[in-house]
Amino acid sequence: MAKKAFTSYFTDSWQELKKVTWPTKNQAIKLTAIVLGFCFVAALLLGLVDGVFSYLYKLLLTLT
Repeated sequence: MAKKAFTSYFTDSWQELKKVTWPTKNQAIKLTAIVLGFCFVAALLLGLVDGVFSYLYKLLLTLT
């Protein structure tokens, strides 16, 4: 029973992969650029917020 379920899982997975519409090379490049751009912007924003909080924390420590 377990062997049949195991092989059935891989057979069904292979059939589902055949139904997938894969992106073209140009679509993959554009989507990758969008993701990398978003990651870069998010990293800049998080770095800016971290810098502001770090500055405020140090300022708070010097006041006490």
